[in-house]
Amino acid sequence: MSNYVDLDLHSRQALDLISREVRGATAVVDCRTNGSVSYITLTNADDMTFTKIAWNSDAATLSLQKTGVPPMVILTGCDRWRVWLYNRAPNISGNTLSFNTVTDVASCKLVNMSWKCSRTILGSKLNTESVQTAQIVLRNKVN
Repeated sequence: MSNYVDLDLHSRQALDLISREVRGATAVVDCRTNGSVSYITLTNADDMTFTKIAWNSDAATLSLQKTGVPPMVILTGCDRWRVWLYNRAPNISGNTLSFNTVTDVASCKLVNMSWKCSRTILGSKLNTESVQTAQIVLRNKVN
């Protein structure tokens, strides 16, 4: 049980950092979602910074790099990380709300992320994983 609590704590702390950066961003400038290194790069035109959130599958780490701040690993034991980008205009059908996948990163308004972290205990990853998902809106998006 303590493994779940610890994994969840680290995931929530990472989500807090990521959410702050995505919400403060004015645009998504780059995104790569395949290969051993996947990432999303954001910019904040107001304070002239870039933020890159990157997953390294070989090292099982999720890191955050921001202009003027030393790079930091925000999650270890990160077995999977996925990111999807959606545009501003939702589809409303009855009680259902959905978003359209972007055709280019410049039109992104909503970032959906999902990751899975685990620990190895005595050589096994049994009952030691935590899955997190978040949808975050770029609040400062420049139209």
